[in-house]
Amino acid sequence: MREILTGNEAIARGAWEAGVRLASAYPGTPSTEILENLALYEDVYSEWAPNEKVAFEVGLGAAFAGARTLVAMKHVGVNVAADPLMTAAYTGVEGGLVLISADEPGQHSSQNEQDNRHYARFAKIPLLEPSDSQEAKDLVRSALELSEEYDTPVMLRTTTRLSHSKSVVELGERPPECDNPLTSIPRNTPKYTMLPGYSRIRHPLVEERVARLRSRADELGFNRLELRSRGLGIVASGVLYQHVREAFPEASVLKLGLTYPVGARLAQELREYVDRLYVVEELDPFIEEQLRLLGIEIDGGEHVLPRVGEFDAGLIARRLSADGAPGADALLATAPPTPVEGLPQRPPALCPGCSHRGIFTVLSKLRVFVSGDIGCYTLGALPPFEAMHSCIAMGAGIGMAHGMAKVVQPGQKLREKVVAVIGDSTFFHSGLTPLLNVAWNRSDAVIILLDNRTTAMTGGQQHPGTGSTLMGHETPNVDLPGLVRALGIERVTEVDAYDLAEVESTLRKELETAGPGVIITKGPCVLEYKVSAAPMTVDLEACDACKRCLKAGCIALTYEEEGQSAYVRIDEAQCNGCGVCAQLCNFGAIVETARTEA
Repeated sequence: MREILTGNEAIARGAWEAGVRLASAYPGTPSTEILENLALYEDVYSEWAPNEKVAFEVGLGAAFAGARTLVAMKHVGVNVAADPLMTAAYTGVEGGLVLISADEPGQHSSQNEQDNRHYARFAKIPLLEPSDSQEAKDLVRSALELSEEYDTPVMLRTTTRLSHSKSVVELGERPPECDNPLTSIPRNTPKYTMLPGYSRIRHPLVEERVARLRSRADELGFNRLELRSRGLGIVASGVLYQHVREAFPEASVLKLGLTYPVGARLAQELREYVDRLYVVEELDPFIEEQLRLLGIEIDGGEHVLPRVGEFDAGLIARRLSADGAPGADALLATAPPTPVEGLPQRPPALCPGCSHRGIFTVLSKLRVFVSGDIGCYTLGALPPFEAMHSCIAMGAGIGMAHGMAKVVQPGQKLREKVVAVIGDSTFFHSGLTPLLNVAWNRSDAVIILLDNRTTAMTGGQQHPGTGSTLMGHETPNVDLPGLVRALGIERVTEVDAYDLAEVESTLRKELETAGPGVIITKGPCVLEYKVSAAPMTVDLEACDACKRCLKAGCIALTYEEEGQSAYVRIDEAQCNGCGVCAQLCNFGAIVETARTEA
């Protein structure tokens, strides 16, 4: 049977077919849908972990017990998981362990554009890259088999374009023997206990494994040489293989599925066959460097193609053609169409009714420095709020606020304490330890914990504060104020996220009080919990057109001019009735209206 699947759906299917027993992840675009789909297969225990490090350690533990496991995360998540990953390369595994790294050339939803292929070389583990959904499914099984044969974790790297695009996939079944019970955990202290004396013994085995893989790289079945025209040869991997075939239909291509370590035989065969040889890869010259170290002469790669951004067939055709590569598709090789000028821009914005809107309205008014974090609330950095002034990594906002507070002398009007904002899911991910540091080292900072009861930015996934798991099981809901107090914070205040007066008075009090304090703003995600009240409307006779309500930054509000008249109008179809704009109006012009029943 065949189905049309996204790359993420295909990976989930491949894990099920390959006998994966446990999967763990932290949600993050473009990897999120892998675990969401795996959770639909009852044979696989699937869970959201509080962060990627925990997810990898959960998977590694299951692999030590002999189970096939899958761990998934976006590219920056591997930074969090890197500590156990590096040592797992020494210990090896019992059951196969595949780590999905979903990279994001083009930075559609990420704070950087790092190339995670380097992690495979850094950890000295095999790296596989699928080029379509069928390969995404098949390479999960291959990665697990490679993991077990070579006693190592295996990284499977995808990119946004593969994760979310669809192609036809031939489906298989799950062998019944995959679910035979595991009744004991193997005990092998020298292999799995990385004391220096044991790890020194394991390190040479890691180097030997890389050498064996490189010597067999072109015989393992992951790489394919397609000989066509002698004028041009291209080495490519992943979804870029598809772009290359479109841009240069007659070029000879070495399609690499195993991109670390790269073998020499097929590359040398291609080099001898063609007049010009290029390497096409996004971001860093990862494959190109390996080929050059193997003595393969390359005519063009990193100096022809950009080092930033996402590629498409047109870009590849134009750049290589300009460097003298023959045979480009004529239409793709022409200059891209000029963007139409004057089109209105649509910057990202908080949803109508979002519980973060009131907090950033107040923060903007008070003009304090806000050390931010990663979530929907990062949009607080944009107009009209402009009330977030740094954002680096998950959980970093609290730690950075502490560092700032220790070196900056408070001002005279307000204490001008640094304010950190962090969402509830991000707090569980990596905010606990920096908050513990704030309490321990007595930071003069204010931390605002935005509790909307979900992992909103990636689509409303569960976390330890939602009361349920990925598989739908009820679980204890973390007592957030109690947890904060347990970390040593004495002043903990809960406020209604939509009550601007309460938010402002509470924040002013904290800014004027020495020592650390935490404000927890309560307001569930309007999308995830389908929160909706009667929409607001504008009394046009009372409206003074002062634009003060527009400071709420809500897309349901528009400023209109008709002749000599001007006023604000509210689109009732978009309004969620949160009332933030009404609280900003000094003329009482914004009022609640009854929703008409269909």
